[in-house]
Amino acid sequence: MTLRSWLAGADDSAFSVHNLPYGIFTTADRPGERRIGVAIGDHVLDAGAAARAVGVSCAVLEAPTLGPLMAAGRPTWRSVRHALTSWLTQSGYAKAVAARLVPRSEATLHMPFDVADYVDFYASEHHATNLGRLFRPGQEPLTPNWKHLPIGYHGRAGTIVVSGTPIVRPAGQRRPTDAAEPVFGASHRLDIEAEVGFVVGTPSALGTPVGLKGFTEHVFGVCLVNDWSARDLQAWEYVPLGPFLGKSFATSVSPWIVPLEALEYARTAPPPRDVEPLPYLDDRGEEPWGLDITLEIRLNGQPVSMPPFAAMYWTAAQQLAHLTANGASLRTGDFFASGTVSGPGPGSRGSLIELTWNGQHPVKMADGSERTFLQDGDEVLITATAPGPCGSRIGLGEVIGRISPAQD
Repeated sequence: MTLRSWLAGADDSAFSVHNLPYGIFTTADRPGERRIGVAIGDHVLDAGAAARAVGVSCAVLEAPTLGPLMAAGRPTWRSVRHALTSWLTQSGYAKAVAARLVPRSEATLHMPFDVADYVDFYASEHHATNLGRLFRPGQEPLTPNWKHLPIGYHGRAGTIVVSGTPIVRPAGQRRPTDAAEPVFGASHRLDIEAEVGFVVGTPSALGTPVGLKGFTEHVFGVCLVNDWSARDLQAWEYVPLGPFLGKSFATSVSPWIVPLEALEYARTAPPPRDVEPLPYLDDRGEEPWGLDITLEIRLNGQPVSMPPFAAMYWTAAQQLAHLTANGASLRTGDFFASGTVSGPGPGSRGSLIELTWNGQHPVKMADGSERTFLQDGDEVLITATAPGPCGSRIGLGEVIGRISPAQD
């Protein structure tokens, strides 16, 4: 049976009662008081105030960040979600709870959790193949290890920012194609990477791997990611140790964390694999953790791509299993991203370097201009939806960023 809310318009929203994503917000009348909010329709529910209004004591909803709720574990996540669903669907709660709703247009959204560690993966076969063809023409596009393990790197947790934060064009070393020596200066090839991120709630003990079955016990929810990339800095510095300044200047995340439970109807089998994974990554016979999420990328308001997350070769459960396979521990607030989401065709690529084929085929804009990489003032918007019950759609919100000029 489809649940229905007493709040007008909520049932037709991507933020319906089947979703109920969590975020942190303030309002103009209480600018210094960060509160846990739950998106419902065009409103934000002050979750702590709603609990008090219905006579429930819920300490994890009173915090100024999602950390305590995330750390509480799955039984608490389930009970809190059940309570929120009841408050927003049962008419007996309507009067008390309605007074704790804030129009979303009047809420300022903040970073929803404190990031502990950050890992970015490289899990799309289409993306990895495209970049291999661009960077290693005439050779095998995938490296020999790619289909044996989820490749990733440790990023910079301190430069993860919430959607809407301006992105300052980074500077660093780059070597122009016609030069023998590097130069220092602002990046000329600033790019995007449309990704999906996973937020860890419950920690794990050092020395204890988290297997595939542990994914749902440790991962709290999902958000959207734009992993901004300076391709010219990256190309010069990444050999032999991998991404550094070309990635570490900023990574944008959406302000709403969609609970894992809300994506139950989006679960799907990953694409067929032609290399048998090692036992700790072998998800055959397990409940699949591929996700049927459709992303959309807009550049200055113009749609340029619709990457399909269902096409990702490695699932988030496999990524978490590999991340901890050496005994690395998890902490509340650990965050890992999927890597660029790209599909098989030109209209489903998740980065400009792929969409323009390294600048050879510029994106034509509605105003007559062209883009190979991002210019100052450009604005990138990434949104996504996934299937919900009875034909509904679950929204993951949006992650947006505008490019500011490099600093002197």
